[in-house]
Amino acid sequence: MRQARKLEILNFIDGLQQAHGEIKEALAKRELASVQTMLAECQEFAVDLGNAIEETEGEDCVTVSHVEEYCETLFRVFESVNINGEKVSLEKSNVSCDASKVYKLLKKQLLRVENSVKNDIPVRKEVVFFPYKASMWDSLESVYLAVREDPDCDAYCVPIPYFDLNTDHSFGAMHYEGSEFPGNIEITDWQAYNLEERKPDIVFIHNPYDEWNHVTSVYPRYYAKSLKRYTNQLVYIPYFMLSEIKPDDTGRQDRIDGMKHFCFLPGTIYADKVVVQSEDMRQIYIEEYMKEAKQANLPVSRQQLEKKILGLGSPKIDKVLSTQKENLEIPEEWMRMIQKQDGNLKKVIFYNTSISSLLRYSEKWIDKIENTLEIFRENQEEIALLWRPHPLIENTMKSMRPELLESYQKIRDRYIKEAWGIYDDTADLDRAIAMSDAYYGDGSSVVQLYQQTGKPVMIQCIEVLN
Repeated sequence: MRQARKLEILNFIDGLQQAHGEIKEALAKRELASVQTMLAECQEFAVDLGNAIEETEGEDCVTVSHVEEYCETLFRVFESVNINGEKVSLEKSNVSCDASKVYKLLKKQLLRVENSVKNDIPVRKEVVFFPYKASMWDSLESVYLAVREDPDCDAYCVPIPYFDLNTDHSFGAMHYEGSEFPGNIEITDWQAYNLEERKPDIVFIHNPYDEWNHVTSVYPRYYAKSLKRYTNQLVYIPYFMLSEIKPDDTGRQDRIDGMKHFCFLPGTIYADKVVVQSEDMRQIYIEEYMKEAKQANLPVSRQQLEKKILGLGSPKIDKVLSTQKENLEIPEEWMRMIQKQDGNLKKVIFYNTSISSLLRYSEKWIDKIENTLEIFRENQEEIALLWRPHPLIENTMKSMRPELLESYQKIRDRYIKEAWGIYDDTADLDRAIAMSDAYYGDGSSVVQLYQQTGKPVMIQCIEVLN
């Protein structure tokens, strides 16, 4: 039984105890018609209580039997009350109509019910995950799988829709990626999960931007501020990984300035817990959050943030390290590009292009991609290229760099049509990391994941062509 439901039942029982006091007073005054009415109402409430417990815990639950005993006691007291006030049929009912004795009897029976609710009904937590991009699910997956294995928890993965944002920040096309999640993840339809009624104990999110985003937006009912109203604990885990910054790093403050905007977003502001990738990153989050909160006149203390922000690591690393190359399902058309004519395998290079480089370099970034693809095309006999753009590249272009969209799409479409290299627009980032032999491309959070494998990483220089 959910904790919230259990508290509702205990409050309900408390209400019945108060009714017993009113019955005692009415019985002492010999207002027997009123007593019978109140007893009948208690009986109806008790039946509803028993049905509610039986619905969640089953008819064999010991608490249900205690409720039944309480109902029988109510009925015997009801029968013992003579509405004319002349006599009490003690022989038939074996119940005294003495006000104090009736009160003690009802209290004793209901106390058994209350203690059974507290001790015999186990509490189950409902934990719901609200991802929006299937490609970002790896930031939550290992947590979901752990919760699913917990016998005292019910885990729900509820992918939520998101919208493209037009240049005027209005909502454009809606997207839903529930069908793109791994086969071992049980998906709950977002329209079937009533957040307001279910009030889950814990909610996990990986989208921190909400109305601050310029490219996409999840449904506003799933903004962190809204979710906060319907759960006991809102947990935010970033969908990305940042480059680690050590206390003694050269240019430390410049690097912090480049990432500090991640520390103060709706997700970090409204979440009860924020889980970041390391203890070093946790300290940066705390410091930068405090600075921004003070500027925004948001009351905050370091002690609060020490409890709120946790450096427990990223589930993305769990996913990368658990994905083995030999267990991958690689599409046949990909294998044709990877295998040489003699049957041996080519080296596979993971080519990653990111949003940050797009926004920083614009036309130069387009030229660099075109140049890079040409070089790998010329060397396709020995090297297999796996090009995997950031999943929101085109959305970003439409919203923030519309003048580049046509050029980019021509390059992409030509690459796909010529079919000498792999174009990976699936949600499975970890497959691309596991099956490739080295990384080349823009600096991004993918680099931090790729480094965990120990395989080579090379960052492309946009300024250098050929």
